[in-house]
Order: sequence, then structure tokens, then C-alpha cells
Amino acid sequence: MKIFNTLEPATRQNLLLLFAVGLLFWASLATLLPTLPLYIRDVGGATYQVGIVIGAFAVGLLLFRPWVGHLADRRGRRLVLLMGLAATAIAPIGYLLTQAIPLLIAVRVFHGLSIAAFTTAYSTLTVDLSPPSSRGEVIGYMSLVNPVGVAIGPAIGGLVQAWAGYTPLFLLSAGLGIVGLVGALWLQAPAPVMQPSTEANRSSFWRLLLSPRLRTPTLALLLVGLAFGVLSTFVPLFIQEAGVSLNAGLFYTAAALAGFSVRLLTGRASDRYGRGRFITLGLLLYALTMLLLWSAHSASAFLLAGLLEGAGTGIFLPLMIALVADRSEAHERGRVFSLCVGGFDLGIAIAGPALGFLAESIGYRGIFGLASVLAFLSVLIFVTQCSKTLHHSLQFALGNGRDWYALPRS
Repeated sequence: MKIFNTLEPATRQNLLLLFAVGLLFWASLATLLPTLPLYIRDVGGATYQVGIVIGAFAVGLLLFRPWVGHLADRRGRRLVLLMGLAATAIAPIGYLLTQAIPLLIAVRVFHGLSIAAFTTAYSTLTVDLSPPSSRGEVIGYMSLVNPVGVAIGPAIGGLVQAWAGYTPLFLLSAGLGIVGLVGALWLQAPAPVMQPSTEANRSSFWRLLLSPRLRTPTLALLLVGLAFGVLSTFVPLFIQEAGVSLNAGLFYTAAALAGFSVRLLTGRASDRYGRGRFITLGLLLYALTMLLLWSAHSASAFLLAGLLEGAGTGIFLPLMIALVADRSEAHERGRVFSLCVGGFDLGIAIAGPALGFLAESIGYRGIFGLASVLAFLSVLIFVTQCSKTLHHSLQFALGNGRDWYALPRS
């Protein structure tokens, strides 16, 4: 945390305020994490409809990501941040006002705007305010809002739902979003960097997405997103099906605690020793998580899987953001982040509805086995395709090799 003492007072103040707003945002979302699938089922949704409704969140992400990324570059990060917080405050009221599956799908799509806007603005603001030489360390610290919020949210959300029902739960989620929105009004963000007027910098969607510097991170995030979509949608129902006596919120709390711990260490280490080896480790831990869930029959196994999932996510996701930041210019960062993380969103969008249908025939355990295969595939792709050649990729992903796509730090 000493890095914050070296920053200018205004920058340090903005980062701390951004952190507080981020904590409220993730706590708002996380309060619904273990209970929303149960709510959909309780209002009459079949297993496949649970997957469709939960997956609609990522459909919203996909719809809004390109737009908010472009808006963040053109109109500034703060506007996009406020949009995300507003969606976070409004969506829980939508769940409360309807029990019809089609309307729940519509609300869930709108709720996708929250993460699409907030995470794009939060990540770009963090990078904009970070010293390039300590980018990984600052991103690591600032990304703690996710595990802390997810540690608090599911446990509180599960208790509120069990003791008082769904109405107080949705009101709590909306209230946290409103407080975050008010706090963000005080944030002072850097002015947008004007984009050079050249054809090369007016890159189309596909030109950016398929460029060698972004293609492999996006594909790896897509595969992990598929596994994450299975986890976020079906873990509470899988625990019930397995007959395990465990509050599903504790799984997410275990993941958050592990994610918190690793982020304190790996960001700074990646600045010194390179991003590649840590991203590989994070992806491998995530694959082992899915394999453990596939074989889980006890509360201890589910909790251990939660710890591994949190550690894996806590390593690879912040460092993947740092990797993409290393490979992008300031004037395109909003679009680049929205496109690369859009791979993660697409995986979540596909996982819910597609694997929800498969769950009817192969069961929840079967789809976690399939998710483990996808996660191991992400490891293989990153290790062999993350740089210009196979040799350079292996050096970067497993050792001290340089990132040949990184731009010079200034």
C-alpha cells in the first residue's frame, strides 16, 4: 500500500473515493448472487429458465459494452461510471415489481448495463490514475473492491432473504447502488484524451478484436467466462441437488477472501517479474476449481473450491486488465477494455441458457465437468498463443520472457 503515499494528494483522493464507490457497487450486485436463481425458481421458473434469466445479464453486457467503451473514450470515464451505478440502483426494483419470466429477462438485460458501464469506467480510470511503472500494483489494490464486496454481499443477502424475504433483499441492493451513485458525484476524473485523427486509430470493432495483441486475451477470457457463467448460475442449485448442508453465500465468501489475499501480492510482483506467469497460474487455479466442483460431495469440498476460484480470479482477472492496459493507448483504452472483457461477458451469456438446457439431461455435476474442460483449454491457449511465436509465448507465459505486444511505458 506504500505506492499510494507516493501519489499526488488529488490523485490519491480520487483513487480512494473510486475504491469506496466500487465497494458499494459490488456489494449491491453480490447481495443478489446466491438468491436470485432461487427467486427465479420460486416464482415458477424451470431449470432452463433460470439459466436464461441469469444469462440475460451477460446479454445486456454484450449489448452495452461497445457503446460504453466508445462513450468512455469520447465523453469521459465519469459519465459512464455514473450510468453503471444508476443501473445498479434501478434494476433490483425491477426484480421486485415483476414475477413474469419475460419481464425478468428484460430487467436482467438492463441490469447488464451496470457492469458494462461501471467496470469499463472503473478499470480505465484506475489505469489513467496509475503510474505506468506500478500499474499492476495499483490495479491489484483497486481490484480488491470485487472480493471485499462479494465477501460481504452474498452473506448479508442470504441472511436478509432467509429472515425477511425477497422484498427487503431487493431494497437493500438498490440502496447500496444509490449510495454509490451519490458518492461518485464527487469524483474528479481526468479529461478524455483526444484521439489522433488517423485512419489507423479509427479501428473498427473487428480490427481491434482480431489484432494479435488482443485476440488471445479475449479468447482466454471467453473460455473462463463460460466456466464462470456455470459457476455463478448453478452453484446454489448444485449444492441443493448434491444434498450438502451449506449456505451458498459462504461459497462466494470463501472465494472473496481468497481473492482478497492474492491481490495484495500478485499485482506488485507482476510489475517486477512480468504478467505472463501469474496469468497462467490464475487460469490453472480456475480450471482446478471446476474439476473440484465436478467431484464435490461435501461442504468442505465446496468451500475449498470457493477458495481456489477466488484465488484464480484474483490473479488472472486484474493482471489480464493490466496486460491489456500495457498493450493499449490512452485514447482507445475504453474501447479496448470493453472489447476484451466482452469476451468474458460472451462466455457468461452463452453458459447460462446453453448449459441450462444440458443440465436437464446431464445434471449440474455434468456441466461442471464440461466447464473444467473449457477452463483447461483457456490455459493451453494462453500458454501457446499469448505472444508473437510459440517460443515467445512459452517464455512469457511460463518464465521471464518479455511481452512483445506491450507499448513503451512513460
